[in-house]
Amino acid sequence: MYNRNNRRVKILSQAVIKLQAKAIPKLQAYYKTYLVDKLPPGALFRAETGSCAITAYQSGKVLFQGKTAEQEAKKWNKSEQTPKTTPTSRVKMRPNVEHHNYAPPRHIAELAIIGSDEVGTGDYFGPLVVAAVYTDQKDMDRLRQLGVRDSKALTDERIKALAEQILPNVTSSVLVLPNEKYNALQSAGYNQNKLKAVMHNQALLNVQSKLDHPFDGFLIDQFTTPSNYFKLLADRKTVIKEHIYFKTKGESVHLSVACASIIARQRFLSEMDRLSTQCGQLLPKGAGPHVDAIAAQIITTQGIDALKKLTKFHFGNTEKALKLARG
Repeated sequence: MYNRNNRRVKILSQAVIKLQAKAIPKLQAYYKTYLVDKLPPGALFRAETGSCAITAYQSGKVLFQGKTAEQEAKKWNKSEQTPKTTPTSRVKMRPNVEHHNYAPPRHIAELAIIGSDEVGTGDYFGPLVVAAVYTDQKDMDRLRQLGVRDSKALTDERIKALAEQILPNVTSSVLVLPNEKYNALQSAGYNQNKLKAVMHNQALLNVQSKLDHPFDGFLIDQFTTPSNYFKLLADRKTVIKEHIYFKTKGESVHLSVACASIIARQRFLSEMDRLSTQCGQLLPKGAGPHVDAIAAQIITTQGIDALKKLTKFHFGNTEKALKLARG
C-alpha cells in the first residue's frame, strides 16, 4: 500500500478476539515478561513481544497487532472466547471484566460505603492522585442537590467549586504521588497498575481509620481485575479484602466514588497549577502532540532534568519531545 506521497506504507497484521473474564488473567500471565507500562484508554494491560503487540481491554476484547498477530490470537482457543449471543441476551450481559465475585450488590447505592477513584493516569504532566470518600444515606440528598457526578463530565471550574462544598462535609483521604517519586518507583519496577493498587488500598485504609462507627463496605472504581489487584498488593502488610467491591464507572453506582473522582480531580488541577508556576510554563493536560511541544520547550530552556520533575517520564511523549527539541 502507498500513501499520498507515493511512499510504501507497511501494514501490520492484526486480529481481534473476545475472551471470557476468567481467561484475561491467564492471557496476562502468559505474556507477563513482555508487559509494558503505557496503556491506551480502557486497557487492562498491554504486552509487546517484538513481533506482536497484545492489548486486552476492559470489554474483554483483545487486540493482536504485528507480524505474528494471527498466530498469537490462535493460541487462545474457542473455549476461552466469549460465546456469541443474540442481540437480546447481549443487552442483558455485563462487560466481561466485571464477571467476578467482587461485583457490588444491586442495592449498593443505599449503603454506607468508602469509595475510591484516581486521576492523572493518562496525563504526561502532573502527579498520580487517588482519593477515597465515605458517604452514607444522610449525605445522599445533599450531594445529589449539589450535582455530584463523575468528574470527567464536569468543567475544571465546576470541579473546583464542587470540591470546596464536598470536602468539609465528608470523611476523605487524598494521596498525591509526585512525579519524581513516581518516576523513581517506575524505574524500580512498579508499573502504573501497581502504583494505583497501592494508593487505592492506602486511601481506603486512611478513611476507615477516621471512622468511629460501622459501615457496609468499600467500592473501587475498577481499573484492573480483582485477582490482579490483590496480586499487585501481595507485598503489602495490610490489604482490605473483606466487603470490597469493584465496578467500572463506579461513580454511576455510588456517590462515594463520584465524590472521590471530583476531589481527586480538584487536587490534580491544584498540583498542575503549582507545577506550572514552578516551571514558569502553563502545563497542558493529556498526552497528545500539544503536550510534546511544551515538553520540548522545557527541555530546550530548562533541560531534561527539569522535565523529569514535571512528568511521567516513561510515557512515549518523552522521546517525541526529545526529537522536537533536537530539531
